[in-house]
Order: sequence, then structure tokens, then C-alpha cells
Amino acid sequence: MKVLVTVKEVAEVGDDFAIEGTAIAPADLDYSLNEWDDYAVEAAVQLAEAGIADEVVAVTIGPERAEETIRTVLAKGVDRAVRVWDDALADGFADVAAKATVFEAVVADEAPHLVLGGVQAADTGFGATGVALAERIDFEHAAVVNALDVDADAGVAHVRRELEGGVEELTDVDLPAVLTVQTGINEPRYASLRGIRQAQQKEIAATDLADLGLVAGDVESDVTITSLSEPESESDAELIEGNAGEAAARLAERLRESGVDA
Repeated sequence: MKVLVTVKEVAEVGDDFAIEGTAIAPADLDYSLNEWDDYAVEAAVQLAEAGIADEVVAVTIGPERAEETIRTVLAKGVDRAVRVWDDALADGFADVAAKATVFEAVVADEAPHLVLGGVQAADTGFGATGVALAERIDFEHAAVVNALDVDADAGVAHVRRELEGGVEELTDVDLPAVLTVQTGINEPRYASLRGIRQAQQKEIAATDLADLGLVAGDVESDVTITSLSEPESESDAELIEGNAGEAAARLAERLRESGVDA
């Protein structure tokens, strides 16, 4: 069986950053593999190591910069990768429906038996892409999966799902299926030196919309960012400076002013 893993390169913002128009300044962003997707990659690689999956393919939507992230998952044991990018995706690409459209086309090309992805992305937190994809391709699906056992011969995935209030659900999902996994389902591995070297030889297929039989209008986003600003603070924090004695004295003074010692 073939497993397709959807992965995303997410932007991390430090404490100090500048806003340029409706975006954070590129110089203030660091990029890395989405945490939840890392667990999905590990789940897929474990299926391959167990002899259940014959091939693991990763797919990401992102510019050439994202190849550094995709090399990370290749180094962890993914067999090959597909990177989709097009000028039509460059501006304001945050729409779940547009992402589902792209992944739907990739699924049509790859014909996987199982699609794995993180339950959400660290930057947007929508938590909807996997479910939307399942609806598009008419696959069974389960979300917030924190344990997985695939019986390929029976064509079923035995999953445990994390629900609200500490409740867990045990259920069977018929393959083909889309599963979005929660952190804690496994322990993602570090890329070994050998894996990093091997990743340099693995294929990353750079794909655009035309390659997938799509046009710009198919991924036109319904989401428009109109403004971006830092939230206003409701209170001002005071940074206490000086040596330990001076800081302690000032802290005691502020506590007395606030009536804590009353």
C-alpha cells in the first residue's frame, strides 16, 4: 500500500518583529516543519518499517524555500516528495478549500491507500484541511488520531481518537482513508547523518498547477487579509532592573503599592 503524507512548512515569529503591510517582515520569520506533521511522518515511516506500506510519499505546498523542510522528512525515511507551487499561490494562500483542491489533484495522481497529516498547523490552526480533503476525494476519515494500527489485508485502520473532556474513542476506519494525527501518537525520530545524506539523492518533484490539471481560478482564495496589527496590551509590564537587592526592594515596593501586603 502507498501512504501519502501532507506536510507544511510553518513560519515561527520571535518576540520582536516588524509588520510590513498585511504581513510580518520576512526577515523576522524562521521556517520549520509543522509539529503535528512531524508525527504524521513518523507514523507513515513506521508503517513502512513494519512492512505495511510499500511507499511513503510526502506532499507540500510551498515555494522553493520549502525544499529544505521537505529534505528533513526525506531524511527521516520518506521515499520521495512532491512540492506544489505556482505564482497563483503566492499571495494570501490561506484558504482551506484551495489547499484541498491542490491535494485532491495530487491524490488523483498518486492514488494512495492512506493519507496522513497533522491535525492542525502551528501558524493558522484551522484544523480543517484533512477533513476537507477527505470530503473532496470521498475517503473515510478520522481526526485527532492518537493511536493507529493498520490491517492492510483487511483494508481497515484501527484508530484511537482524542475527544473533549479526556474521552477517547476506539473506531475502525475502512481504507482508503484520511487520518489527521495528534501529537503524542509516537515519538518523531531525529534525522540521522546517513538519512540526511540519502535525502540528497531522493526525488522532490517540483509541480505547478498545470501539471495537476488545475488553473489559477481553481485555487483562488476566499480569504482576504485586510489588515495586520499587534494586539493592544491591557496593562503595562514593568521590567525590574538592577542587582538582586535593588530588584527585591523594588518588587516589595510594587507589591505594597498594589495592596498585596494589606
